[in-house]
Amino acid sequence: MAFEYELVATDAATGARAGLLHTPHGVLETPLFAPVGTGGTVKALSPRNLVELGASLVLANTYHLHLRPGDELIRDLGGLHEFMGWSRPMLTDSGGYQVFSLGQSRKVDADGVTFRSHIDGSLLRFTPESVMAIQENLGADIVMCFDECPEPHDRGYNVQALARTQAWAVRCQQAQKRADQALFGIVQGGVFEDLRQEAARFLVGLDFPGYAIGGLSVGEGKEETHRVLESVVPLLPPERPRYLMGVGAPEDLVNGVLRGIDLFDCVLPTRLGRNGSALVRGGRINLRNAQYARDPAPLVAGCACYTCSTFSRAYLRHLTLSDEILGHHLLSLHNVYYLVNLMRELRQAILCGSMAGHAAAFLDMDRSGQS
Repeated sequence: MAFEYELVATDAATGARAGLLHTPHGVLETPLFAPVGTGGTVKALSPRNLVELGASLVLANTYHLHLRPGDELIRDLGGLHEFMGWSRPMLTDSGGYQVFSLGQSRKVDADGVTFRSHIDGSLLRFTPESVMAIQENLGADIVMCFDECPEPHDRGYNVQALARTQAWAVRCQQAQKRADQALFGIVQGGVFEDLRQEAARFLVGLDFPGYAIGGLSVGEGKEETHRVLESVVPLLPPERPRYLMGVGAPEDLVNGVLRGIDLFDCVLPTRLGRNGSALVRGGRINLRNAQYARDPAPLVAGCACYTCSTFSRAYLRHLTLSDEILGHHLLSLHNVYYLVNLMRELRQAILCGSMAGHAAAFLDMDRSGQS
């Protein structure tokens, strides 16, 4: 079978899971964090960098790649793996979040969404069928159903959006042609537990090979996020992978794993890197702060990444203040390594049966914060 999830261990105290996700481009050890390569590139990092950092899965974006350079061009050049030089597993999202973030530039109906390109203003349309065709052209291992990601606190609109998302999930499933791609259904429903549970039950009834939870980290509080996860995850089949979309802050990864999530993605590590911030135990540090001007220490003592093994905080601050491209690269490299390595540590803690203590120690340190 080209795609299969193997549950290796479940932590008795927390329910956190360690697994193996078999795909056409390799086996993924879960839980894992996937760096985001929106336009076919993880910003400031090469595929070789990602391999050296230990990244095993990369996410790319259907909406952006359809607009530029075009999914048919990518198909004709061998698919996205070949096009961007990435030989390991890949996931594409449906573009739903990007389309719905366009606000007044899009119009939703029962059949799909009409919107204007953010690049040139041209009028475009996405339907479940067209989104599936685009993702098939791109050729990722894991693909997403077209969904609607509404504002999380408007119950009336969430009821309408959920009905569309459910109908579109059926149409995506019917439109799928490639057997070498795993199509995930996406649980929506805002912060409303009953809607989320309705969505989960409906999607499980369609028997997808994996399930994503979308529409979180879009303005709701962390307690609301945890409540939604705790209401949804128990309804998802344990023999299928669970993917929490768009979440990447270290404390959120730990809390997600504690609640049974296997896959995560986020732009956070590279966005922070381009803005002069580094992830460290206890939070993050802003290298623009004057206290680092003469600091000879690495970002994180003992960190095995190239950045920490080679450069001081003072040098990285100099690059940041000078807006040097090397600074973007080195900080992004460290931040991605930090999250990839964090997930390795969590997996090992699950396998050893020590997840509860490991997570508690991490979260206690994270609450202390850094500047």
